Amino acid sequence: MRLTTKGRFAVTAMIDLAARQGDGPVTLAGIAERQSISLSYLEQLFGKLRRHKLVNSVRGPGGGYRLARAMDEITVADIIIAVDEPMDATQCGGKENCHDDHVCMTHHLWSNLNQRIYAYLDSVSLEALGKHQVRPDPDMTVLKSVRRRSRMPVHEIAAV
Repeated sequence: MRLTTKGRFAVTAMIDLAARQGDGPVTLAGIAERQSISLSYLEQLFGKLRRHKLVNSVRGPGGGYRLARAMDEITVADIIIAVDEPMDATQCGGKENCHDDHVCMTHHLWSNLNQRIYAYLDSVSLEALGKHQVRPDPDMTVLKSVRRRSRMPVHEIAAV
């Protein structure tokens, strides 16, 4: 599973929209300029976000977009799913036909990872992102340590 620019840009644009919607509808041109995202790309993303009822469009002079629900009711998972970002680490797309129409040896590993990723993204609301309430996880030091160890000679790892 890899989060592409589609998912990153959609989340970024939604945070921008949420931060400014108190001033009325927010234009995509404004978001594009502030976030350095192509306007045509934003139009595609917001079409999908609108179809998933995460945003409403307001036509006419002074038009733009508004959130369709409260900020605390929209999660990062909602946004990622709306823009068709795949959140699947399995090779088979969850169909359990990974290896000659049978479940492969690592299917449950990747399936469990999918569930954890989704649960985390579904636990983070647009409101929390807007209020900068999402902080670095102290456990990330484990990843840094593992990456450092992967570049060390074997005799040095034994000493750690």
